[in-house]
Amino acid sequence: MVKYSEEFKLKLVNEYLAGPLGYPLLARKYGMSSRGQIERWVRAFRAFGKEGLRRKQKNRVYSVQFKLDVLHFMKQTGASYQDTAIEFKMHDPTLIAEWKRAFLAKGAGGLRTKGRPPMAKKPKKNPDTPNGTMSREEQLERENELLRLEVAYLKKLKAFQENPNAYLEKHKQRWHSNSKKKDSD
Repeated sequence: MVKYSEEFKLKLVNEYLAGPLGYPLLARKYGMSSRGQIERWVRAFRAFGKEGLRRKQKNRVYSVQFKLDVLHFMKQTGASYQDTAIEFKMHDPTLIAEWKRAFLAKGAGGLRTKGRPPMAKKPKKNPDTPNGTMSREEQLERENELLRLEVAYLKKLKAFQENPNAYLEKHKQRWHSNSKKKDSD
C-alpha cells in the first residue's frame, strides 16, 4: 500500500475542489490506480478539514461496544464505510470494514482488541538456574548434558584443526543439500 504525504493529498483535494478535473482524470493524471482514494480524501477534507488528511501517529483503541454501535448504525442506516466513519469522527473507514469482517466471522468475540497479551508482572524464574533447588539427580543430569556438549565441541574443533578445508567442505555440502530441500517444498 502506497503512503501519500499530507501535502500531496491536500494538493489533489484542492485541485479537485478548484478545477474542472473529476476524480477519474485526477487519478489518471497522478498515476493512481483508482479514483476511490481521492474521493475518500475529499470527503475527509470536507468533514474534518486538513486534520482529515493527516495520518494518525497513535493507534486509538476502540471498545467492543463502540465497534458494535458503529456496525449497528451502518446496518440500520445503510451508510457507507466513509459516511459511517465521518459520523463517528473516525479518520480511517477501513477500520470499520475490518470490524465488519471480524464480526461476521467470529461474532462479537472477534471485535476484541488483538495483539500481544500484556507482560507478566514478575518474570518467570529459569528452572535451570543452579541455585540449589534442583535435586541431586537433576544436577547430575545437567552436568552430563554439559559434558556431552563439551566433548562434541572438542571433537569438531580437533577435526577442524587437523584439516580445515575438508571440514569446511563437508559442512558446506550439508548446508547446500538442506537448502535444496527447503526450496523444493
